[in-house]
Amino acid sequence: MSATTLFSPAHEATGTAQSPWKHPRVLSIAGSDPSGGAGIQADIKSISAHGGYAMAAITALTAQNTRGVQGVHVPPAEFLRSQLDALASDITIDAVKIGMLGTAEVMNTVGEWLAHTRPSAVVLDPVMVATSGDTLMAPEALEALLALLANTHLVTPNIPELAALLGQSEVGSWAEAVQQGRELAAAHNVMVLVKGGHLPGEQCLDALVGVDGAIQEFTAPRIHTANTHGTGCSLSAAVATLQARTGDWGQAVGTAKAWLVGALEASEVLDVGAGAGPIHHLHALWATAAPSLDAFSRVLWQDCAPQRQAIFGLDFIKELAAGTLARDRFAYYLAQDALYLATYSRVLARASALAPTEAEQKFWAGGAQNALDVELALHRDWLSHYPLDSPEGPEQEGPELGPVTKHYVDHLQGVAFSGSYGEVVAAVLPCYWLYAEVGRVLHADYLARAGGHPYGTWLQTYADDDFAQATATAVGIMDAAARNGSAAERTRMRRAFAHSAQYEVDFFAAPHQQFAGPGGGVTPSNVSW
Repeated sequence: MSATTLFSPAHEATGTAQSPWKHPRVLSIAGSDPSGGAGIQADIKSISAHGGYAMAAITALTAQNTRGVQGVHVPPAEFLRSQLDALASDITIDAVKIGMLGTAEVMNTVGEWLAHTRPSAVVLDPVMVATSGDTLMAPEALEALLALLANTHLVTPNIPELAALLGQSEVGSWAEAVQQGRELAAAHNVMVLVKGGHLPGEQCLDALVGVDGAIQEFTAPRIHTANTHGTGCSLSAAVATLQARTGDWGQAVGTAKAWLVGALEASEVLDVGAGAGPIHHLHALWATAAPSLDAFSRVLWQDCAPQRQAIFGLDFIKELAAGTLARDRFAYYLAQDALYLATYSRVLARASALAPTEAEQKFWAGGAQNALDVELALHRDWLSHYPLDSPEGPEQEGPELGPVTKHYVDHLQGVAFSGSYGEVVAAVLPCYWLYAEVGRVLHADYLARAGGHPYGTWLQTYADDDFAQATATAVGIMDAAARNGSAAERTRMRRAFAHSAQYEVDFFAAPHQQFAGPGGGVTPSNVSW
């Protein structure tokens, strides 16, 4: 979107200059739209999307949906005044956005209250006709609406509303619309935001017109969508909020228009109603909001696609599946896995200590115990059949951490004792998830092979249903942690997972890297049990 400045935004606006508020308290005085796309419902979302605290005084109740307005009920004006007085007596109001008022009595009531309270920023969206074409203001109320401009800083008419406020015919060109905006500004000593969305063309122009006729133009591409319900309400509420935050009308309009473009572009994902659907007020927030259900784990699974592909391309995995893996390489893998699991169990214990629920505490504690008791015992049994001949010599006492194993466990321990619960869960997950995927593929390949297999018993352990269930539970826990964490924490979780996933690849590759020379080929005849 582009803007052409034809006057200084710090021009002679009516009302007292104000200091910007980081989170302004913004009041919407408007009607209610039960479908959520317009009225106070849209205003609340728009104000909130721009960092304001939203309040609402309801002027009218409507029966409407995306197809049209079926009915309007206007409560007594006295009750509206009670709403307004109750708010003003307790809460500082930094900005006011006015929408549907409906009747002259309601307009006079709002005007009297504005004259008494004198808010620092008042934006009036002269709601006369809904997007569906239904009338939302009594014809005889026009005079009262014009009188309301005396207590307004900015009025935001579209092309038909601008003509109606001037008592003129609707124009067909942008130059004519700007001229009408100048006339309205001069006649009522009010800034006018002329909105050109009703005019044809692939560019949508808006103009902020000062009381002296100077303008600041804003351009954005037309978004072709049927989801335009509540655009006027939403834009004016955004401008009021941003003016209170920045103290700059031009900046407020420019930022709000850019936001509206994004809200229109993202509106299709909402899929609300069969008529003119709403814009997506919270599109920027949803982009950084907590993922739903398994969305985070699906992203991580896609992220680690290169690692999964790399694992199945390793000589270690291919030779293990074929039964041709050298004994020394298999023995090295077993020894390093046993050493790894000793540290892994401590990291799982740390996850248990950080877990927010008793169920998760028990799950991780069980995983830690399993790593110590079951997995280590299994590896020791296998190592009794596969004594490790170290490259440093057979007389070396016990295996030592290999370089890959050391880097992997250092990574896990670093995350465990400096990261959040979500980061720890993400870091330990690849050992579950990628191991389970390797096991699934290798076991299926083993079952398809005829005859004996030197590592058949080992491959059968990959088909353990309990481990598959534990993996699914761990993935679910990670998704829950991602939903409960901040966007920054999810970024760190993603990074911790990525490092662990790569270490899984390196771990499977390590046996062939450790033994540079050819190892002894393994056949079923030289394995005894």
